[in-house]
Amino acid sequence: MSIHVQNLTKHYGKQKTLDNVTFQTPSNRIIGFLGPNGAGKSTTMKTLAGILPIESGQCRIDGIDIQQDSLLTKQNIGYLPENNPLYADLYVQEMLEYQAALYKLKHPKSRIQEVITLAGLENEQHKKIKELSKGYKQRVGLACAIIHDPRVLILDEPTTGLDPNQILEIRQLIRELAQDKTVLLSTHLMQEVEAICDEIIVIHQGKIKDQFMLNDKAQRYPNLSMEDIFVLLTK
Repeated sequence: MSIHVQNLTKHYGKQKTLDNVTFQTPSNRIIGFLGPNGAGKSTTMKTLAGILPIESGQCRIDGIDIQQDSLLTKQNIGYLPENNPLYADLYVQEMLEYQAALYKLKHPKSRIQEVITLAGLENEQHKKIKELSKGYKQRVGLACAIIHDPRVLILDEPTTGLDPNQILEIRQLIRELAQDKTVLLSTHLMQEVEAICDEIIVIHQGKIKDQFMLNDKAQRYPNLSMEDIFVLLTK
């Protein structure tokens, strides 16, 4: 599913958080959404996920306007926020049952088992969430985001705070999910960008500074690493 954002503008009080943000991406890609803290990444992602209202501009998921049909677009979007809001006292299966009920899935039991297997939670499914490592909590968050089999995944810093082994595991899971989904993810880890992303969008001070395919990096920015490009575009 494609993502199309046109002239998205957002204010918090007198501060302009998003300034005519415009970009579009085709289906079945992993798009790295990069920028410093406060650049507007989370605001854009929350708007696409239907959590924040659109103040000005237009957002479309696979051609469907979020404002015109918010319910349909939300059915096709899975969202994992940075703080991964899980209910710590629920068992993993209970958390997924709750998510399945929210989406009114027709066959929740079979879908929950599918998602548990996909997210690698077979050995953890009977534990309470508070008993899990942070890496497995992220897996539960991803399982919740995909329980309704969305076509678009919006992941806000999905590997923040994980150890190197956990980061590799979550990256591999994201790659697997992206085989039939469009994934928009934010990260501060440039190694992660080069490891899993197909396309790069850089935002700074609420404005899109550049958008390019990772394969075109060497031609577009000769002899520059992703860290160099990030600094260049966000000075």
